[in-house]
Amino acid sequence: MTTATNTPAVRTEEHDGIFVITIDRPKARNAIDGATARALAAAIDRLESRDDLRVGILTGAGGVFSAGMDLKAFAAGDTPIIEGRGFAGITRTRITTPLIAAVEGYALGGGTEMALACDMIVAARNATFGQTEVHYGIVPPEGGMVRLPERIPRNIALELLLTGDHLTAERAERFGLVNYLTEPGQALQRARELATGIALNAPLAVAAVKRVVNERQAFSDQDAFVEQDRIAAPVLASHDAQEGAHAFAERRSPHWQGR
Repeated sequence: MTTATNTPAVRTEEHDGIFVITIDRPKARNAIDGATARALAAAIDRLESRDDLRVGILTGAGGVFSAGMDLKAFAAGDTPIIEGRGFAGITRTRITTPLIAAVEGYALGGGTEMALACDMIVAARNATFGQTEVHYGIVPPEGGMVRLPERIPRNIALELLLTGDHLTAERAERFGLVNYLTEPGQALQRARELATGIALNAPLAVAAVKRVVNERQAFSDQDAFVEQDRIAAPVLASHDAQEGAHAFAERRSPHWQGR
């Protein structure tokens, strides 16, 4: 069953445990103003609050992911920064559900930072990323300086951050920033396929994997294993762990209960 909800700036759709969030301001190249940021934050809260929603996808309408901050709105005193949640209500929010960016066209400035806040990126070959802030005497404080050097080689990240040059999707894929390249217009479909593969798996296990991977850098090797074991123990002792083993032995599909 597919259900959908809409606001003037953001559309959402859910189907088979996959929640698609679409920025819907194509005339503004999906730039983020205050209302859009609040709608995106509400959509993320919905994703996080529902156990039946297993994977989220963030994308943009009209062949563009997002041109970043709506500068006209910002000049009028309207900010897309939400206190405690960052740009678009996403970049500084702790999101436990796997989130995939499906990128077509431009993802610039805050658009790149939103994509970096996602766990995986599927991009059309004509997509373009970029942290151009240095051209305007500012810096990218919503993930560009923090996340980009973690996702691609440090020297390449510095090149992009210091020059403000654009990064093509094909070059981004070579550096490992992009999981899959598609033909133009196909990024969302490929992201759905990736999301389906995740949504089929045991929810407790998926949540534990994301948490350990995201928190790994905060610990030394020894401490990381201790923290990993603490997070993994309830998963290994869960009903779903038993169900997975029985389903394998009985040659049937598992029936996950999230407990």
